[in-house]
Amino acid sequence: MEKTSYPPLSPLTTGIAGRCPRCGRGRLFAGYLKVAEKCGSCGLSFAFADSGDGASWFVMLFVSVVGVGAMLGIEVAYAPPYWVHGLIAIPLLLGLPLALLRPVKGVLLAQQWRTGARPGELER
Repeated sequence: MEKTSYPPLSPLTTGIAGRCPRCGRGRLFAGYLKVAEKCGSCGLSFAFADSGDGASWFVMLFVSVVGVGAMLGIEVAYAPPYWVHGLIAIPLLLGLPLALLRPVKGVLLAQQWRTGARPGELER
């Protein structure tokens, strides 16, 4: 891992943009959530990339709090019929996770590269 010839980049900005955590130019993803094999610009191998369920857990936690909070706030403020809750809740609870999952996964992978995090191994 050659970090000396590249300036330090923020994992937040490169992750949200879906760019290589080392050079900031190449694409991190080959699909919606599929991580590319390597950076097309600097050649960094993304074999280290393993965010596990971290991104989905953070997104699920955030969306659950926002979704329930929004529904409770609307109910207390306006007391609308149930179909109005459905019109608001369904797009909110389906759209937010789809919009947030890729950037959050990108940030976690960029942070993993920056800190050099690796899977734990037992000494034998």
